[in-house]
Amino acid sequence: MQTHLAPEFKDTPDGRAAEAILRSCVHCGFCTATCPTYQLLGDELDGPRGRIYLMKQVLEGAEPTRATQLHLDRCLTCRNCESTCPSGVRYGELVDIGRRVVEAKVERPAGERATRWLLKEGLTSPLFGPAMKLGQLVRPLLPAALKAKVPERAGADAHRWPTRPHPRKVLLLLGCVQPTMMPNINSATARVLDAAGIQTLVADDAGCCGAIRTHLNDHEGGLADMRRNIDAWWPLVEGLTEAGRVEAIVMNASGCGVTVKEYGHALAHDPDYAAKARRISALTKDLSELLPDLVPALLPKLAARRSEPVPLAYHPPCTLQHGQQLRGGVETHLAALGFHVQTAPVDSHLCCGSAGTYSVLQPELSMQLRDRKLKALAPVVADTIVSANIGCIQHLQSASTRPVKHWVEILDAALI
Repeated sequence: MQTHLAPEFKDTPDGRAAEAILRSCVHCGFCTATCPTYQLLGDELDGPRGRIYLMKQVLEGAEPTRATQLHLDRCLTCRNCESTCPSGVRYGELVDIGRRVVEAKVERPAGERATRWLLKEGLTSPLFGPAMKLGQLVRPLLPAALKAKVPERAGADAHRWPTRPHPRKVLLLLGCVQPTMMPNINSATARVLDAAGIQTLVADDAGCCGAIRTHLNDHEGGLADMRRNIDAWWPLVEGLTEAGRVEAIVMNASGCGVTVKEYGHALAHDPDYAAKARRISALTKDLSELLPDLVPALLPKLAARRSEPVPLAYHPPCTLQHGQQLRGGVETHLAALGFHVQTAPVDSHLCCGSAGTYSVLQPELSMQLRDRKLKALAPVVADTIVSANIGCIQHLQSASTRPVKHWVEILDAALI
C-alpha cells in the first residue's frame, strides 16, 4: 500500500514504523473474515482493512473525527487478523500508533475521559485490592452488571504458597488484579511448579505489565510500568540476590505475557533500557511453554488416574493463540497428563469479548461476543471450562453455568 506521510509524522519513530506496516498491507481483505467486530457489525470500517485505511488517512494529514476514534475504539486488539494475514501485517502495533495519534487530536467527552482515567489508575492502584474485597463482602447486594465484575471470595487454599527451595527458579508476575480477584491462579502455579522441582519467586516491586495504560492510550504511563518491572526483576535476572538467578520469567496471564514479550520492541528507542528490555522479553515464557518440561516430572505425582481422560472445554485466549502465536500446547501436554482438552468445534479462533478493559468500555459488543463464545463451547461435553487469561476467565464466568478456571488450577487439584 503506497503511503505519503504528513510532515509531522514522516521522520518520527511512530511514523517510520507505521509506514513500514502500511506498505506491507496489500488490502486483500482476508482479515475481515476473522475480525469479530466486523462479523457483528458488518461495517468495513469496523474491520482491520477499514481501520488501516482510516489510520493511513490520518497519518497522511487528514483530520480525524469522533467517528474515526470510535472505529478504532471498537477494535478488540485480538490480533486474529495477524494470524490470518498472508502478508504479515503487524496490525496490533499499527492500531496502537493510530490510537495514540487520534487520541492527541480528538478530545473525548468528559465521561469517557473519567472512565478511562478510573480504569488505568484504579486497576493498577494499591487500593484495588481493598476495594475488591469490600465489593466481595457486599456482592449479593450489587446490581447484576457490577456483580458480574466481582468474583466470589477465594478459599483459604488459594493463598497456600509452597516454601521449599529448589535449585531451579523462575520469576512469576502476580499481575495487578489477579492477586485479589483470583489468587488461586498464582498459588496453583507455584504449587504445580514446586511439584516439578521449580521454585517460584516474586519481585515485590513489580506491578502491572503496562498493558492497561498502553491500551488506554497512556503510552508514557505504559512505558513507565515496563521500566519499573525491569528494575524490579533485574537483580534476579542477573543473580544479584541471595535467591540466585532465575531461568525464566513466567506469565500465567497470557495478556501480560504478550505485553512483556514485546518489552524489547516497546523500549527499543530508550538507550537506558533497550538492552535490558530485550533480555527480559527473551526470558519471558507463558506458563504453557513450560509444560513439555513439566509433564515427565508431574506424571508420577498425579492423583489416581481415571479409566477415561478428564474432559475439559478450552477457550484459548487471543493473546495466547494470536498475540504469542502459541497453539495446541495446552491441549497436547494436558492430554499426556490424563486430560482430554477440547476447543469449541466452531469459532475457537474468535475473541470472547473480554480484551482487557473492553468489556467496560464496549459492553454491548463484549457481551455479544461472550455469549457467542459460550454458545460455541456448549457442545463440548465437560464439567469445566478452562482458559489461560484472567480476563477471559472472569468474562466467561459472568454468564456461564459451568465453572471457568485457569487450566493450571485443574492440574494443581489433580496432584497428590
